[in-house]
Amino acid sequence: MLRINFTPEEISKLHYERYHHPHPLVQRKMEALYLKSQGMKHKDICSLCKIAKTTLTVYIKQYQFGGVEELKKIDYKGRPSKLNEQSDILKEHFEKCPASTVAEASDAIEKITGIKRSPTQIREFMKRNGLRCLKVGYVPGKSVEAEKIKEVETYRLEKLEPLLEEAINGEKAVFFVDAAHFVHRAYLGFVWCFTRTFICSPSGRKRFNVLGAVNAVTKEIITVTNETYINSESLCQLLFKLANLELSIPIIIVLDNAKYQKCKLVQNYADALGIQLCYLPSYSPQLNLIERFWKFIRNECLYSKYYESFADFKAAISNCIATANTDKHSKLDSLLTLKFQTFKKVQFLTV
Repeated sequence: MLRINFTPEEISKLHYERYHHPHPLVQRKMEALYLKSQGMKHKDICSLCKIAKTTLTVYIKQYQFGGVEELKKIDYKGRPSKLNEQSDILKEHFEKCPASTVAEASDAIEKITGIKRSPTQIREFMKRNGLRCLKVGYVPGKSVEAEKIKEVETYRLEKLEPLLEEAINGEKAVFFVDAAHFVHRAYLGFVWCFTRTFICSPSGRKRFNVLGAVNAVTKEIITVTNETYINSESLCQLLFKLANLELSIPIIIVLDNAKYQKCKLVQNYADALGIQLCYLPSYSPQLNLIERFWKFIRNECLYSKYYESFADFKAAISNCIATANTDKHSKLDSLLTLKFQTFKKVQFLTV
């Protein structure tokens, strides 16, 4: 048996590192040497640590050579994966046909290369090659046509950005307007938990409608709410609220092309109040800042939350909107930046 004289300080280090070192292999080395420091027999150490006698001998020799610090070294490099030789072909495939699951990726790799590997190995291979599991985004189909992309880009560069520059300089007040329709139901999200968690799904399908306007610079939120429908009269109520802010600079609202927002009633009322309506190109929700705000509200107070009554549901949303620009100002400020996504260089699924 290889004999070592352990000092109290070395025993203390081994005891600490066997629990706190970030790498599990190093933890196992520390555990084996700690058990040896307690006078345990080699066969018992191997049984407890699930290692072979030759492996324990290697650990002991490492310790004899350089102590605890030597045990922290991980020199095993393993054999290079055969999949690495097929990286270029597989990258090209996954760029065109992204896999939804590791199992799907494994099947595709086996068909292309004839190499079968475990899900863990496939996952590691994909990570090594820069693949990440990301949620798919969406955009209205017609907005990705070449002419539409050009139209949206022209609008952003020539109209929207100059308008926002004036707002930043304090020359105009720019508000982004749109409606959100919150249905009283279960919004399923992700939570860190030990076992899968469930929430109750409320009965009925009542909905809380919110027509909102967010100031592009100050992030102030103005809303009109109801439980029926958002229509032209709702927008006129919102225009009235904006006019009553009594701002000393012109008000411009940026909105989409919904019929109730382009009708004569709304246009005439806006003219009477001195508010300019600025309509976005069709199929360009990425240019409407308030779309991000509605996503923020859902994340903050709806996903993985249960509200037994519709009144509680409405109160939670209303309170979240009312306090967003005060309690969550820093988060809101970073979310509602005046940078807008373009679709010139993004990947689209074709299958």
